Amino acid sequence: MNQHFPQIAPALVDPFGRHVTYLRVSVTDRCDFRCVYCMSENMNFLPKADLLTLEELDRLCSAFVARGVRKLRLTGGEPLVRRGIMTLVGSLSRHLTSGDLDELTLTTNGSQLPKYARELVDHGVKRINVSLDTLDAEKFRAITRWGELDKVIAGIDAAQAAGLRVKINAVALKGVNEDEIPTLIEWAHGRGMELTLIEVMPLGDVGEGRLDQYLPLSIVRARLAERYTLDDIAYRTGGPARYVRVAETGGTLGCGKRPPHAHTVAVPAPVSPITPNRTSKVRSDRRPVVIGARPPSVARSPSSSAPPSAGSRRPRCPSADPRPRHRGVRPPWPRGPGRGRSATG
Repeated sequence: MNQHFPQIAPALVDPFGRHVTYLRVSVTDRCDFRCVYCMSENMNFLPKADLLTLEELDRLCSAFVARGVRKLRLTGGEPLVRRGIMTLVGSLSRHLTSGDLDELTLTTNGSQLPKYARELVDHGVKRINVSLDTLDAEKFRAITRWGELDKVIAGIDAAQAAGLRVKINAVALKGVNEDEIPTLIEWAHGRGMELTLIEVMPLGDVGEGRLDQYLPLSIVRARLAERYTLDDIAYRTGGPARYVRVAETGGTLGCGKRPPHAHTVAVPAPVSPITPNRTSKVRSDRRPVVIGARPPSVARSPSSSAPPSAGSRRPRCPSADPRPRHRGVRPPWPRGPGRGRSATG
């Protein structure tokens, strides 16, 4: 798996002239939770044979590193449920040793951290993001459908004991946890952790009314400003979040606002959204993309070359999308599993 890619010029630059230095790679679409804003309860996952192998993921990441990517984030689904994931982490860590990569990190729900926290540190991972929306055990189970809060807290304990810096990502959900946000801030800052609030995104097949859950972060920040002193700071992590210092706690609070622009980067196999430097993320605004998957092969049957029978209609191109497109307007239908959470650094 340890392939070496020489530095390739030129570096990746998006249409806005920004250097692409931050790559997010989803290593699996599977997760051991079923958060209501992210997945339906009975998900249909990709066949394992359609996923990129660990060796292919390593080769893909290494190719991006060779083109100037300085930060890699592994995501999912839940990345730590991917079998053999530590093999990939260990292999990618060679780019840290060589100096070609500044940071290797991941986003996790925390359930597997008691098992993997120490090994992550051994492979050069210094900080992680943990998704946690509530400190109420019953509410946590309702949001995740079958997650156990105690296991996540144990994972955070294990991560901090191993020396990992932890940032908490919390999705602000209207009528669910909006009254708990100050408690989350004080709890996270009391443990020396950053906290980033994220807007729910109207993407994915979740079987829930996403608009009913939407809580604008502008409203959240206005409410918090009535209770705390929020001082804007220049701190950035590479994602779209902008940060403030909470004077009363001394901790850092981020707001994961959506970026102003979005476009698609085409690669031989679909990869996760890429965040160019510090201003926005690149995501697909068109058709659903299952991350870390092989592109489906298109095999022509022997009969496909035969001329159509008299009176038969010409078949529609398999790639054609019959749904209308509205220029400049995001289409209202869901696009792909597991896209409920906005990406943050």
